[in-house]
Amino acid sequence: MIHLKNIGYDTIDSPNLVHRAREICSDMNASIRVARVASKFVEFDVSVNPDELDMLIGKLSPIGELDNTRHVVEEKIEKEEGIKDGIFYFNNERFWESHESLEGVWKKCYGTEKELVQGIILLAVAFAHKQKDENRIGVGMLGRALEKLGDSPAMYGNIDVDRIRNKIKEMQKIKDLIIFEI
Repeated sequence: MIHLKNIGYDTIDSPNLVHRAREICSDMNASIRVARVASKFVEFDVSVNPDELDMLIGKLSPIGELDNTRHVVEEKIEKEEGIKDGIFYFNNERFWESHESLEGVWKKCYGTEKELVQGIILLAVAFAHKQKDENRIGVGMLGRALEKLGDSPAMYGNIDVDRIRNKIKEMQKIKDLIIFEI
């Protein structure tokens, strides 16, 4: 993942940003799969030889100054640490990374806890779709997220599940995704 500082882009710009990034880097052996637009950064999901990462970042600089990079791999992480990371990424609009962290947690859960974590993951993925200007897809995922949350406890660690349920219901009513913190 490459995060560039957002210099005024909105989610509607996502398709153009990924197209522009691909054009800028067309002479490199790099794959730029998607651009997600958050309030403070533009996130590019890329594959590039580590030796060429600095060159790729340099080429993308007209889009925005580097905020950070992260090599996303499936990590073996303790459940509590995965929840903490998932919350951090979610609250910083890094929804894809939140999804990845919480998926590691999900793999260690059983029964209703597994369903609850999957509901939170689905919400993170819905917001990742919003960042790609795919609001309709994200809104469509809300029902599945709410179903997975079911009647689970009001709190899961530091996550207010009742608040998430209420926010999902509000978003379903207005048929729009409104980003919030968990």
